[in-house]
Amino acid sequence: MATPIGNLGDLSPRAVDALAAADVVACEDTRRTGRLLEHAGVRAPRLLVVNDHTEPGQVRAVLELLDAGRRVAVVTDAGTPGISDPGERLVAAAANAGHVVEVVPGPSAAIAALVASGLPTGRFCFEGFLPRKGSGRRERLDALAVEPRTMVLYEAPHRLARTLADLAAALGPSRRVAVARELTKLHEELWRGPLDGAVAWAEAAAPRGELVLVVAGAPAPDPADDDAVVAALEAALAAGASKRDAAASVASALGVPKRRAYALAVELPS
Repeated sequence: MATPIGNLGDLSPRAVDALAAADVVACEDTRRTGRLLEHAGVRAPRLLVVNDHTEPGQVRAVLELLDAGRRVAVVTDAGTPGISDPGERLVAAAANAGHVVEVVPGPSAAIAALVASGLPTGRFCFEGFLPRKGSGRRERLDALAVEPRTMVLYEAPHRLARTLADLAAALGPSRRVAVARELTKLHEELWRGPLDGAVAWAEAAAPRGELVLVVAGAPAPDPADDDAVVAALEAALAAGASKRDAAASVASALGVPKRRAYALAVELPS
């Protein structure tokens, strides 16, 4: 069940009804969920702590409740469970055990930031938090450099400037980005511009609060002209490749249709 990411007015009537009907509410923090229930005017049922640390161990307890016919509502501190928050394991376990899983949709920081970013929304990917260091971070950045879809990431305030600098180095300083801060809250802010400008802004402003980055996808590569394709074919043929093999390798390397590369290869002298 999605809960507000800041503005409590975003709690839907259906979510209130679901909370009121629940026998147990699985939540990250009993104090925050208690305040949410109070705001909704719902008498608090049993609260079960399910956070990043306890979720693996609480799966069995939740399944036992479901097996006994109890209704369990799953919420996180803010937003939609399972999206860079606990809940994924619980949903998978409940579904695999044959229990009905109902979703009460609502606020999502990722979708809100994407819509407000001004970047293409027709195709996008959600990356969550990048690995913090090591080869995992480098590999993810390398993959993002060629990702054609708009990318949505989460980041903590104290790591924002470094992540923006790493993105600028991997994707290029002119790649467009929108940085959304404190969405739906009193101090909501949205910065738009190139990655190198975002680095300077983050270093100067040191923004606080919840942050979402929306990054433009990689531009489509410029198609190679015939001269470039022929030059590559001649190099491959000189290295001993057949015309068919040369056409296949050049088409792959330059991103041109294999039929076009082969037609040009056929015209070259043997």
